[in-house]
Amino acid sequence: MSDNEKKTILIDGAEQLAMNIAQYSSGLIVDDERILDVVQEHIIPFESFFDTYACAIMEMETKFNVLNKQFSLIYDGNPIVYIVSRVKDYDSILRKVIHKNLPRTLDAIEKNIRDIAGVRVVCSFKEDIYRLERCLLSQDDVTLIDRKDYIEHPKPSGYRSLHLIVSIPIFLEQGKKDVIVEVQLRTIAMDFWANLEHKLKYKKNIDPHRLEDLSKELIDCANISASLDERMQNVRDCLVKDQPVPQQTSEDMIDQLLNGNGVQ
Repeated sequence: MSDNEKKTILIDGAEQLAMNIAQYSSGLIVDDERILDVVQEHIIPFESFFDTYACAIMEMETKFNVLNKQFSLIYDGNPIVYIVSRVKDYDSILRKVIHKNLPRTLDAIEKNIRDIAGVRVVCSFKEDIYRLERCLLSQDDVTLIDRKDYIEHPKPSGYRSLHLIVSIPIFLEQGKKDVIVEVQLRTIAMDFWANLEHKLKYKKNIDPHRLEDLSKELIDCANISASLDERMQNVRDCLVKDQPVPQQTSEDMIDQLLNGNGVQ
């Protein structure tokens, strides 16, 4: 089977595979070798497709690990606390295909779904996020496709994070291939809040009024989280500059954030 043929395989081929195997095992066809051929014909293109994104994640993780190591030598500190990565699973991709009304082909998925490979980089301080972004995008094999700064412009829910859609090359047996990866950079506080918000979003059987109250509470928590990030950044800056730490209450910090005055 050629590469072009593999790219046009229906993504619901897994269901067809199950039907074929059931037919063969029912006694209509009893050739074990034929069953193996059918499995390989349907499964290998899927495995190859997902492996490509897994390789892209490894490349991206290596880039950040190298930057983290370099920063530790230059600045005597690691900007990255931890990295979490994942390849979107089959069910999640299928739901997106249906939602976007895309053709059910691997080629259509590759061109239209840009978060199949995801890397989340969690930092100690907000300043580290933008420093890592500048370093990553300065590399000549990284191409920026899209950028959304939900730190400077939070979502209505209170969500904060920096999202980058980038393309990076990976080198396979067949040659070089450019693969799209979604990179999310956030602080520990942002990540803690986002994980809790994600659990609430997918929690079922919550009373609508209760859900509204919880959503408002989460927005308040997001503001407190943002003020904490600002205060911790101030502490760090003062330690670096050997200056006194400004004395501000949590209420002062939140008031400045909500009124758009920034944090001094």
